[in-house]
Amino acid sequence: MPEMAIKNAFYAQSGGVTAVINASACGVIETARKHPDRIGKVYAGHNGIIGALKEELIDTSLESDDDIRALLHTPGGAFGSCRHKLKNISENRREYERLIEVFRAHDIGYFFYNGGGDSQDTAYKVSQIADKMGYPITCIGVPKTVDNDLPFTDCCPGFGSVAKYIATSTLEASLDIKSMCDTSTKVFILEVMGRHAGWIAAAGGLAGQTEGEPPHIILFPEIPFDREAFLARVDHCVKEYGYCVVVASEGAQYEDGRFLADAGAKDAFGHTQLGGVAPALANMVKQALGHKYHWAVADYLQRSARHIASATDVEQAYAVGKAAVEMALEGKQALMPTIVREQASPYQWKIGEAPLSEVANQEKKMPIHYITDDGFGITQDCRTYLAPLIAGESFPPFENGLPKVAKLKNELVEKKLRTPFEL
Repeated sequence: MPEMAIKNAFYAQSGGVTAVINASACGVIETARKHPDRIGKVYAGHNGIIGALKEELIDTSLESDDDIRALLHTPGGAFGSCRHKLKNISENRREYERLIEVFRAHDIGYFFYNGGGDSQDTAYKVSQIADKMGYPITCIGVPKTVDNDLPFTDCCPGFGSVAKYIATSTLEASLDIKSMCDTSTKVFILEVMGRHAGWIAAAGGLAGQTEGEPPHIILFPEIPFDREAFLARVDHCVKEYGYCVVVASEGAQYEDGRFLADAGAKDAFGHTQLGGVAPALANMVKQALGHKYHWAVADYLQRSARHIASATDVEQAYAVGKAAVEMALEGKQALMPTIVREQASPYQWKIGEAPLSEVANQEKKMPIHYITDDGFGITQDCRTYLAPLIAGESFPPFENGLPKVAKLKNELVEKKLRTPFEL
């Protein structure tokens, strides 16, 4: 049997980063380093796929094993991420031809793209280069999204840590509100991420276990927002319990599909720019009920809180990065590693796989049986699903009272192409 040629690998991070996306990077790089007979260097894209288009490739071989290992406890995107969606090859052949130019110039035979649904779409499109443009490259998607909305996988790396942060923050803030509600704030609204799927908002529901415990209201994108029902529930909770805690998904929307927080702009992927559902709800409460309120937006805090990451999430994020390299070395093409739940209690999982052609641009919303009949809470089935995903602590090392993070050199390789590329 002839020896397999040694090829370099390209790894890139895409979309909104998470507390554990760098754990997946660690899994990719450490696993690749164990196979020097098949994989030469791992080049990381500086700012995602844009790094490939601009030929800005970071040479990860210059980083020590200890520094790569430190990625396990470092949030953010260590190599830079981006929101840039490749159009179909028929619409933008120029970008694909540029990718091939860069891949060929740097002898890249493996492509690992770490992101959500749009990113898996990019990975799938790149995989088609081999057939349509005659350049052989093995493409494997690496799942990541705090929204937990990728299909075929039980959960998405990045979600468990956000869920833990939101559940914890809801619990702690609720104790604050409860202690002051007699003479101060009676309504607290926490706005969380989740454009079309309410997984993150649902996680806030883990803070309370019994009737009357906060959060008293959860607003999901899956359930059309009813202003009158919402205000009636707020008023009831204030009268019954003395206060009301609301966890609201940024994607909460009216029955006609209008977002409560439509900012009137689009992002780089063409999605409606959202922001401001918490103050919008607070204004409703003020005008209709007159209760004193406070609101907060978890925003980037929820997805960067590595100090309170779920141990399960860290382990799974590393595992999908490792599995991506192993799949590529087995000759598999255009797949995404998935997490398969074998049993809920005690929680057991394994790595599976799904074709990128079916994963790309698909969104997994919450099952309706995970939401209570009144539309404002989570069911026991939902608790059973969520509980193991926030389990366990994986604290980073601390130095001088602050978390230690990886500090990479991130040195770019010398460019080999003469022609610069403009996006």
